[in-house]
Amino acid sequence: MNRGTTQSLVITVAAAAALASAACSTGAAKGKEQRSAAPVVAVSPTAAIEQPIARFIRATGSLMAEEQADVAAETAGRVLAANIERGTAVSQGAELIRVSSTETDAQVKEAEANAAQIEARLGITGGAALDVNAVPEVQNAKASADLAQAEFARITSLLDQRVVSQSEYDQRRTQAEAARQQYEAAKNGAAQQYQMLQAARARVSLARKALADTSVRAPFNGVVAQRMVTTGDYVTKGTKVATIVRVNPLRVQLTVPEQAVSSMAPGQPVTFEVDAYPGRRFEGKVKYVSPALQADQRALTVEAMVPNADGVLKPGLFATARIEQPVRTPGVLVPATSVQTLSGTSRVYVVAGDHVEERIVTTGETVGDLVEITKGLKAGERIATKNVAQLADGIKVS
Repeated sequence: MNRGTTQSLVITVAAAAALASAACSTGAAKGKEQRSAAPVVAVSPTAAIEQPIARFIRATGSLMAEEQADVAAETAGRVLAANIERGTAVSQGAELIRVSSTETDAQVKEAEANAAQIEARLGITGGAALDVNAVPEVQNAKASADLAQAEFARITSLLDQRVVSQSEYDQRRTQAEAARQQYEAAKNGAAQQYQMLQAARARVSLARKALADTSVRAPFNGVVAQRMVTTGDYVTKGTKVATIVRVNPLRVQLTVPEQAVSSMAPGQPVTFEVDAYPGRRFEGKVKYVSPALQADQRALTVEAMVPNADGVLKPGLFATARIEQPVRTPGVLVPATSVQTLSGTSRVYVVAGDHVEERIVTTGETVGDLVEITKGLKAGERIATKNVAQLADGIKVS
């Protein structure tokens, strides 16, 4: 390469460098101009506050009837009436089914007649207690014993006067002793008959109960969940005829993780939701806490009582619950409008002078319109609460 060619190349490179430098200066100037021209966003900053808040234990479980009973017939017979259906509301003592009472009614009459016969023999009326000396047989035996004793006393005085013989005296003495023995036997017989009367009265009670049992009744206020028999069926003692459940209040049985066992106690408030009523919250209180954990799940079972006056909740519904812990602990709270959550990541924008800084945060409990920040923010830091969707890291704000 000659000297002229080398000089031309140097000049060309220098020119290209000058052009590139000019282009860079122009781009930087344009970027600066664009940033300075970007609109300023109004953010209404507010300070994060710290205050004690309620903590909750998350748990899941199912709704259960407060009481449930499989009602069975207590006497055999043909079903004459079954005036209930699934879903029928019943009161305690209401008739569920009625069984034929022909046989039991006859048994009552027979038992009452046997008892009345023994009462007449003992001279008892109106179910009174036994007075042995009022029993006719005992009265007769007592009269005979008194007469024999009087005769024996008379013979004794005559024997002293040597009016009667020794043999006649011995005969009267034997008669007096025999009459006394008959009197004691009559009293014992009356006592035995009274015990027979007691047994007869017990049979009357059993027969009357069997007669009353021909009407199968509800054990408590509730709703018929299932009816197992219909008119014309023959039932025996122990045959299930209906299932009754009490649905007000209801129980919600929850499974609490092992880590929260120490925080559980009766009386704690419980709020829960069910899929059947989205967005609606129901409230109750813990009433029963299991004394032991379930070995297979390492979890504690608790039960809460839930009012259900309107009957909207049904046994078997799945519940997602929150159980309030007894002790409140401090937490950093910010307005819910200041938290932006995208794809599971939550962020807030901290106001630093005339611009904002993006902070990735972790949220905790919700307290009304406020949200707890458990990580990424300190109390007192000012954050944007307005136009949050328009913000980004470094944006100028007012």
